[in-house]
Amino acid sequence: MAKALKQAGSETASATSGHALIYAAAVKDGPPELQSTLPSATRLLFVTSEMGEFIKAGGLGEVSSALPRQLRALCDVRVLIPGFRQVRAAKPNMDIVGQLPRTANLPPWSLGRFATPDGLTIYVVLCDELYDREGSPYGPFAGGDFGDNDIRFARLSLAAAELAAGEADPNWKPDILHVNDWPSALAPGYMRWKGLTTPSILTIHNMAYQGLYQPARMGALGIPDLAFSMNGAEFHGKISFLKTGIFYGSHVTTVSETYAHEITTPEHGCGLDGLLKTRMDEGRLTGIVNGIDDSWTSPVTTEKSGPQLIRQWKRQNAADIRKSFELPPSTGPLFSIISRLVHQKGIDLSIEAAETIVSSGGQLVVTGRGEPRLEDEIERLARRHPTSVAARIGFDDQEARRIFAASDFLLMPSRFEPCGLSQMYAQRYGTLPIAYRTGGLVDTIEDGLSGFLFSSLTGAGLTSAVTRALSAYKSKRAFKQMREHAMAKRFDWSRPTHRYAAVYAKALAA
Repeated sequence: MAKALKQAGSETASATSGHALIYAAAVKDGPPELQSTLPSATRLLFVTSEMGEFIKAGGLGEVSSALPRQLRALCDVRVLIPGFRQVRAAKPNMDIVGQLPRTANLPPWSLGRFATPDGLTIYVVLCDELYDREGSPYGPFAGGDFGDNDIRFARLSLAAAELAAGEADPNWKPDILHVNDWPSALAPGYMRWKGLTTPSILTIHNMAYQGLYQPARMGALGIPDLAFSMNGAEFHGKISFLKTGIFYGSHVTTVSETYAHEITTPEHGCGLDGLLKTRMDEGRLTGIVNGIDDSWTSPVTTEKSGPQLIRQWKRQNAADIRKSFELPPSTGPLFSIISRLVHQKGIDLSIEAAETIVSSGGQLVVTGRGEPRLEDEIERLARRHPTSVAARIGFDDQEARRIFAASDFLLMPSRFEPCGLSQMYAQRYGTLPIAYRTGGLVDTIEDGLSGFLFSSLTGAGLTSAVTRALSAYKSKRAFKQMREHAMAKRFDWSRPTHRYAAVYAKALAA
């Protein structure tokens, strides 16, 4: 059992190395719905501001590590990322395949290239004055954004367009671009303004971040004056990177089917709901739920382990986490919050529901960091209930895995959640998520079967779902059935990969 516990907290994103081969076999030998109409010679450029093995701020980093590897079974895919300090440190010696001059205020750059140990080709935008900095992809570790992010990510977007034009690598240019979120969303615009017809796919991972800048920055970014209109890059008197990608891109995807519909409404569309509704009516907006890495399969599974072994594994992990967080042993349920501590994630609702958890004999473990006000409230909650609530402000991937393995329930009352990964991680580790009925949470949690959904976005709404969870926990048979059902669910990348390939094929045909 100690070996199983160790496994739960190990295996990282490097486990993706063999997944492309696994998916290739599925495509070749699997059922008809996995067959792709995408020509195998298709050259795809996947453009991203994050990649998990180098640098990440959220789910985009996980997707950017996994999806291109899966797509290798179907096409010639290469990834384009900025030359962040972390990327340069991981690969100090890479081939230089092209050098390009300044455009407007976007500095000159070089195109680096290397292959990961599993053979994925990575292109790197080398421009140290923009990317050689301490911090996340978007700002200092202390918080906030870099003041020149418009230049930094316009440089990434234009580099993608220059690759599409055959100007950066004389030996390879893509047939199609897949760009992600606002940092690369100017690429479809740059291609259009260059007169290119290369199709492009924009994936929206979170509508809340649009890349908005003052119109005085048009010249610095190399955006032509004619583009500053409603039918172009303009959004309420500002430049919108995200709107540019939506308007000029061939197709828009987002990371769950429910979120695709939500963003066509004023409540979730962040002012772009009208344009997105038009894209949906045109058949050019598709929701595709993300997958998760196979390393999130627990070492004890419903396929090879009996319920007793699963129960023992969960109990040992729970005892370990209680000890690590200095909570006393308990036979009550263990709840967890594994999240950025921000308003979007409904942390205030979880704090309110914590009183019911504590009064019912449960315990709560919290890990994450975010808004100082919410960090303080979490710490005050832990001081109020020192034997029932424990918090660690900060985040460590391996510790998070151990908490997923230890918990009975995960609190995830996000006010909006385009896809969400934590609820999928939780279910694979036999932890039942308790979540607001929104976005990808609706598409991945079966209410009453693999978790609990609630519809009233209030503390009382979450508390009612917590009460349902506590009731299920008291019924050993019901709880065991839910846990086993959750652990048996599949969240791999096979189907999402096929659906992306279908979108690419459609855009190429158009």
